[in-house]
Amino acid sequence: MPNPDSQDIYQLDYDSMAKVFIDQHRQMLMTCLDGLTEEEARANLVESKTTLLGLVKHATFVERVWFGEAATGKSRSELGIVANPDRSFVLKALDTIESVQRDYAQALEESRQALDGKTGDDVFPGNRRGPLPVRWVTLHMLRELAQHCGHADILREQILTARKQQPA
Repeated sequence: MPNPDSQDIYQLDYDSMAKVFIDQHRQMLMTCLDGLTEEEARANLVESKTTLLGLVKHATFVERVWFGEAATGKSRSELGIVANPDRSFVLKALDTIESVQRDYAQALEESRQALDGKTGDDVFPGNRRGPLPVRWVTLHMLRELAQHCGHADILREQILTARKQQPA
């Protein structure tokens, strides 16, 4: 797939272009944990359950909802995911940067497989709202990922600023 910063992207059709931007945001979210300690990744810096590690765990949930549940009609329990988005941020004692990134990478591969050969005009039949065009799902994913990348940027900035302010 072309680099989103290269001239090649301007030549892509709409659906392919959206996939490039989705993959760019996925990569940004995946790498938000790079170079952090487990404690930093779990740091709760806001009133909500949102942590950097929790954001990536939630993104895994989102991928499996839209490219697992919506694409296949399988229930969330069949897919091994929690019933609602709020619970997807909850960290277990065994969750680590490595394990959450690994699970996210696996979910991304499953999502890419679900999209393989599909166009925006195809329909995913299994969403709770009813059948949805793939184009709607990909646009929703781009919106969701962009929002969470923004959250991750702010949390990471707070963590790195706090790190600099610690005595050596």
